[in-house]
Amino acid sequence: MTVKNSLLAILSQEPTHGYGLKSAFEETTSGTWPLNVGQVYQTLNRLERDGLVETGPVDDSTRQTWQITQAGRDALGGWYGEPVAADPPIRDELAIKVLLAVATDEADISDILTTQRTATMERIQELTRHKRKADPDAELPWLLLVEALILKAEAEVKWLDLCEAHLARRTKR
Repeated sequence: MTVKNSLLAILSQEPTHGYGLKSAFEETTSGTWPLNVGQVYQTLNRLERDGLVETGPVDDSTRQTWQITQAGRDALGGWYGEPVAADPPIRDELAIKVLLAVATDEADISDILTTQRTATMERIQELTRHKRKADPDAELPWLLLVEALILKAEAEVKWLDLCEAHLARRTKR
């Protein structure tokens, strides 16, 4: 997730001030990723330096607004048009924990996998409840986010299954 492109996307709708950008970002992402207002202004300064935004008119509350430039629209279009790179992989605490437990033999890997599976299944159940309550017309961004989180949690369970299968084969040898 890039703050730069998120701010450009919001500004492509209308000029707004820094706190308005923070609020719009958090509303669009259903509050999943809080954004520091200081980070917003720092990013706006870089975007202005790079010619992607410019200061706009002062709004009714006398706050400075920002607006996207044509170069900013072009950059945003390029971002939307490119796939998100998956390399290098992010540091996944669960994967690191499992790898270290296997490598060091310091912990019962089966307990780690069982504990994680239980927590992940509970997360899937909670997310599924949110999905059922979501109104697809009024809350489409929230629904899409919940579905993405469910799929990621389901993938985690499948990975835990693979870990257990590998460990079971190792134990049989």
